[in-house]
Amino acid sequence: MKIRKLTESFKAQRFVLVVALFIIGCYSTQCQNANRTETANKTSTIKKDTPMKLNPLNEQEQYVILRKGTERPFTGEYTDKFDKGTYICKQCNAPLYESDSKFHSGCGWPSFDDEIKGAVKKTVDADGQRTEITCANCGGHLGHVFYGEGLTDKNTRHCVNSTSMLFVEGSASKKESVSTKAIFAGGCFWGVEYYFQHAKGVLSTKVGYIGGHTQNPTYKEVCAHTTGHVEALEVTFDPSQTSYEELAKLFFEIHDPTQANGQGNDVGPQYLSEIFYFDDAQKATCEKLIAQLQIKGYKVATKLRKTSTFWPAEDYHQQYYEKEGGTPYCHRRVSRF
Repeated sequence: MKIRKLTESFKAQRFVLVVALFIIGCYSTQCQNANRTETANKTSTIKKDTPMKLNPLNEQEQYVILRKGTERPFTGEYTDKFDKGTYICKQCNAPLYESDSKFHSGCGWPSFDDEIKGAVKKTVDADGQRTEITCANCGGHLGHVFYGEGLTDKNTRHCVNSTSMLFVEGSASKKESVSTKAIFAGGCFWGVEYYFQHAKGVLSTKVGYIGGHTQNPTYKEVCAHTTGHVEALEVTFDPSQTSYEELAKLFFEIHDPTQANGQGNDVGPQYLSEIFYFDDAQKATCEKLIAQLQIKGYKVATKLRKTSTFWPAEDYHQQYYEKEGGTPYCHRRVSRF
């Protein structure tokens, strides 16, 4: 009897001990979960992007930069300023224009025929009449860009409110970047340029004609198939930001390299798929990529040719979709690598 009572007592004590351990375990788990949640919240808070630091704006600056207003002509501080330096965004201090690109247009606002690469975003207005320019960094309104006026060799005029900018002496670029070129032909050069304009590391693009037997061909002559030229794109890029191979991959993905008579509904010798290489390294890169595509079953029709004289096309062909709006009608990107 005594042994049974001791056994029952021991069982009761063991039950109490198990319950106590269970309660302690639950509490410990809750604490751990609470700590984990707190840590996650702290981590989440740390990972949140720090808001962009913007300069305070007065009423006139808010009217122009935030509400897309326009200062009265011939009243801006920088309309007739031609000192050497850099124009930066008044709201975020991002460099926008070098003074070397500024010219006198007589329009009443500061005028530039080029921007610092990647500094300015261009958006066609809702009514399709004009193209707005904004700071690519903070989105502040700058003005509008116009093409085809013939005021400079670049045939471009950024019409910018003085209110949107600040002037600082000296260049925004501490060192000149090394650049190199590539030439691709893949159907209508409007569509090819559209994709390369937005590619990382591309400094500039220019559409034109190459591979023919006449000098300074016109678009009409090329379309008449009397010159032997193809429509092509000359790409200037920064090799520290991208590579020739990456650009060549892009080329093979934005058009159909298996079509032998043109591109899409654009059929004819000026629309053939070709790459014009500058050196043996570029040629070898293209041969490697073509071999990779052939292994995947693509019957690549793209021809490789040593580069020859590249003749820039007429001004109205340059940056066509950027000026006219819209998207390419016979080019779209398809992943192939």
